[in-house]
Amino acid sequence: MRYSEMFLPTVREVPSDAEVISHQLMIRAGMIRKLTSGIYSYLPLGYRVIRKLEQIIREEMNKAGAQEVFMSMVQPAELWQESGRWIHYGKELLRFRDRHDHEYCLGPTHEEVITSLVRNDIKTYRQLPRNLYQIQTKFRDEVRPRFGVMRCREFGMKDAYSFDVDEEGAEKSYEKMFNAYNNIFRRCGLKFRPVEADSGSIGGKYSHEFMVMADSGEDAMAFCEKCSYAANLEKAEVSSPERKETLEQDWLPLEEVLTPDVRTIEEVSGFLKVDPQNIVKTLIFSGDGKPYAVLIRGDKDINEIKVRNYLNIAELELASDEMIKDVTGAPRGFAGPVKIKIPVLIDYSVMGMVNFVTGANKEDAHFKNVNMGRDFKAEAFADFRVVTENDQCPRCGGDIKLARGIEVGHVFKLGTKYSKAMKAVFLDKDGQEKIMIMGCYGIGIGRTVAAAIEQNNDANGIVWPMPLAPYQVIITPVNVNEASLTETAESLYQAMTAEGIDVIYDDRDERAGVKFKDADLIGIPLRITVGRKDLAEGRVELKIRKTGEVRLCPLDDIVKQVKEMIRQDMDFNIS
Repeated sequence: MRYSEMFLPTVREVPSDAEVISHQLMIRAGMIRKLTSGIYSYLPLGYRVIRKLEQIIREEMNKAGAQEVFMSMVQPAELWQESGRWIHYGKELLRFRDRHDHEYCLGPTHEEVITSLVRNDIKTYRQLPRNLYQIQTKFRDEVRPRFGVMRCREFGMKDAYSFDVDEEGAEKSYEKMFNAYNNIFRRCGLKFRPVEADSGSIGGKYSHEFMVMADSGEDAMAFCEKCSYAANLEKAEVSSPERKETLEQDWLPLEEVLTPDVRTIEEVSGFLKVDPQNIVKTLIFSGDGKPYAVLIRGDKDINEIKVRNYLNIAELELASDEMIKDVTGAPRGFAGPVKIKIPVLIDYSVMGMVNFVTGANKEDAHFKNVNMGRDFKAEAFADFRVVTENDQCPRCGGDIKLARGIEVGHVFKLGTKYSKAMKAVFLDKDGQEKIMIMGCYGIGIGRTVAAAIEQNNDANGIVWPMPLAPYQVIITPVNVNEASLTETAESLYQAMTAEGIDVIYDDRDERAGVKFKDADLIGIPLRITVGRKDLAEGRVELKIRKTGEVRLCPLDDIVKQVKEMIRQDMDFNIS
């Protein structure tokens, strides 16, 4: 492609409304333009990256036995009502009515549509297993779109859905997709980790997120340095400690103390002159309309998702002031387990504690020297807290580390959540009707591109991994008014194009410095500079964007060298 013919409006200034580096650079590099809140148009350079990512995805999905389909973005309300998600999904689901007053939505995902499709045409076990995927536009009406294409309202997604006759088959389908995703992100040249994750509103009991490692990532993950264990912070486990019974002779008498207007852990710690480790927080939650008390050590943070999953309920939130007053008899900040008459769940961090401080279920009062077994009963112990770097790996006991990442893919074992609700059944070999077992597998297309930029950039612009680069090489004559330079550049351009290399010929009548800055900004991996002095010696300059290395290469060998460098780079990411 000749630069002079490209629609490539680069920008020197950093956009004032772009919060993260990928958003800034995608605008500055002429990849995207904002249409309205959370909705973007992809310009030619940006769309070339999208298409390269999609091609990698298609190759790996097809290799794993999946087949590509294309489903409507507009979905009828009846399907979502069948699954029960029409109301449950919330305001992110954009609902509307057509001229006939029929209700529809813009699809944020396609579980309902694919289940309807399969149930109508698959009737027997001989037609299973099946894995169908698409690359298509989704719409989620985010309350606060941000970070450019990383969290927008309209976005591209690869979503796949597997259907199996039993759990063993579903496990095999999941494993195929898990391996395919590893291959996809490795081929993209990204540093990533698959981490155990919570399934969220999609449903299912088992899932992994694929996280691109980046300091700017909005998601936190925990991983072990000794083994392969990794999980997002919502899912990361704390090992169950060995339970030790406290000795009654160590228990001090229960003591109620006045603590006027002292509510937070910091305030209680300072007022009573006790460490936060010797205080137990009692948090009151409302789950499906019922109150629950959760106890956790004062220096630890509660993980609401773990509590919700333990209770196996759809919705969980901190209780209102009215509910807290009703179940404890005191305002917020003074709850405790003593004589409370609701279910009490206890985090592992409280195990083995003696003579600790809790709220007294009375305004402006706390208890000192509270002990389990004497003052309240321990109904259940479980892991309810956020992991820290002071914890050990739940698999091997190694040290846990925390890092930031960007979620780019998610694989779920859905089970029968949708197939049962929507009656997606088949006849087994004995003629018995069975429910299909499903899996769900998604990759955010634009999000992956943005994550690649977050991970690969410097002060001058984007540093594309070779597999995702919109163009692999840019040829830059330092002066287009010198015939010898332009003739050589043109010859190299034609030769590389003939070899199947993605190449830009920067034929603009601009200063060399301007061209170099643009080449760095848009992130082309290899830059060939044709200058008078080097050409007189039969050489051209080759600069590697990633390392900054500059080589002087023989003109008659440069095409071969470039082709080999591209091959090695692409093969490295495939291997």
